[in-house]
Amino acid sequence: MRGNLRVLGLVMAGGEGTRLSPLTEERSKPSVPFGGSYRIVDFVLSNLLNSGIYSIFVLVQYRSQSLIHHLREGWRLSTPHPDDFLTVVPPQMRVGKEWYRGTADAVYQNFNLISDYRPDLIAVFGADHIYRMQVEHMVRFHRKKRADLSVAMLPVPVSEASGFGVAQADEDDTIVAWKEKPEDPPEMPGRPGWSYSSMGNYLFEPGALVNVLKQVMEEGLEPDFGKTIVPMMVDDPSYRVCAYDFHRNEVPDIKSYEEPAYWRDVGTLGAYWAAHMDLLGVAPRFDLNNRMWPIHSQAYHRASPRVLSGTIEDASLGVGTVVHGARIVRSVIGRDAYVAPGAEIVDSIVMDHCRVGENAKIHRGIVDRYNFVEAEEVIAADASERRPGARVDGDLIAIPRGRTRPI
Repeated sequence: MRGNLRVLGLVMAGGEGTRLSPLTEERSKPSVPFGGSYRIVDFVLSNLLNSGIYSIFVLVQYRSQSLIHHLREGWRLSTPHPDDFLTVVPPQMRVGKEWYRGTADAVYQNFNLISDYRPDLIAVFGADHIYRMQVEHMVRFHRKKRADLSVAMLPVPVSEASGFGVAQADEDDTIVAWKEKPEDPPEMPGRPGWSYSSMGNYLFEPGALVNVLKQVMEEGLEPDFGKTIVPMMVDDPSYRVCAYDFHRNEVPDIKSYEEPAYWRDVGTLGAYWAAHMDLLGVAPRFDLNNRMWPIHSQAYHRASPRVLSGTIEDASLGVGTVVHGARIVRSVIGRDAYVAPGAEIVDSIVMDHCRVGENAKIHRGIVDRYNFVEAEEVIAADASERRPGARVDGDLIAIPRGRTRPI
């Protein structure tokens, strides 16, 4: 962030993402493709970059090669300013022989990054959510409240809140109670049926973060932000922990038809599929066409998509894709795909470099990259035959990544 304030971004991109299998069999969750042109990690990085935060360390761990390759090819910050960098940081084993044992441990093992950079503020953000956020607004809130820790929060239905950290805040936005993934989430005062849930994005005063992390490690507690760090600071009267309501965030050029404060944790196949459907329609809940707040990603040099013949209804087609005599309805097709005559793709996600053969059918399917769908093959949850490695989740079916081949 330009000016006198030095903000260091620490992006937690080590997530294993087991609930998103088979899409995470060969890559970490932040590296999973999204929206036909992006990876999930592109959203947090774009939010930081668009907010003027150019000093970013990306902490990786599980199956990180795909993510490292993507960041190397798509995220080169070429400026002469010494504080402009995006650096991938694998586990360094500086304080022992163990890998990261939790989100907080990943930061603890990289204290040297903090001491070398000497930030005024540390933004610890997750790498596996779909949203737009003007981080500068949260920074102003944090400084106005004179907080030691600010947590980005969002009201969610009580039925969905058990998967998140849930806070109770007073009228001054101070968090007075915290429960991590409670079985019975508390409701927000005056808003029955809703809980105040964490987005997994934190702003820390550097001294407070270092002191609490040292205490956690010395006492042998679980090194996790939501489970340990946040409740410890909430319970300690020497710290002020505040809740930043994401609904206050203002991003330019958001359309009137978009869902206010759109944010999705795409950690399951159902959530991942639903977030793709949110991109479609005359009035999408989340419109990727925003010139004032673009989502940056790796440049892909192919021609515009071509439709030689067929029927296309409410679909997104990636660059280089060719459709020849097929029917595609309410689906997201990635880059450089080919859909042959007679094929039918409905309510589905087909990723980059896939080939869909003649008269093949894909219904409510998630087909990972580099797959060849044979002629007449049916990919659906209720199909009589399934591919090896396919996973059915309700009425959805996901096909693992195919073998990379020259294109």
